[in-house]
Amino acid sequence: MTEAVNKVETMVFQKAKKQQYYCGDSYFYMETENDYICAIADGLGSGEFAKESSEIVISIIKDNIHLTIEQLIKRCNEKLNGKRGAVIGILRIDFRSERYSFSSIGNIGVMTISENGKKKRNIPNSGYLAGYHRPFKIVTDELEPLMNFIMFSDGVTDRDLSQRFLLNRNVKHVVQAYAKYTEDELRDDDTTLIAIKYEA
Repeated sequence: MTEAVNKVETMVFQKAKKQQYYCGDSYFYMETENDYICAIADGLGSGEFAKESSEIVISIIKDNIHLTIEQLIKRCNEKLNGKRGAVIGILRIDFRSERYSFSSIGNIGVMTISENGKKKRNIPNSGYLAGYHRPFKIVTDELEPLMNFIMFSDGVTDRDLSQRFLLNRNVKHVVQAYAKYTEDELRDDDTTLIAIKYEA
């Protein structure tokens, strides 16, 4: 799945855990005139109930893209009361301020790749959303004129993240290379990798 609207190009790889029909990961991304938002939710466990929780989170984000990251996470947390729970990562790129913000609760990660090829991986907040208060931090930094982001669920391993093809500016090539690199593997976790290219 790929889409280039204006300033951002997005490409997605997703694969269910071995022997599972349902993938417990859900994702969403959208570019508007003023910003771009991308989110991954991973329902706890695997299978149909994990997918239900992750889809609840994503539907809230789709319906409320105007809210801040903090407001979105709090609203998602409220809606998961009594459900299995989920971990979440949200990235927002603000074209007007030329800054990006990211927050993650649980094991959704994001890696930034600067124009000079320097990689930086953000550390998620611990825990998961399940209806009770969970403290979290939001990382905000300046955008470069050309910048790539890799968002990923816990099916993406540290070994995967060390591969040089992730540095490719062409996000289609990144996802194609990742798919080929992992094609023979039976994954122990649902896997979602989203490659994002921002260009001012």
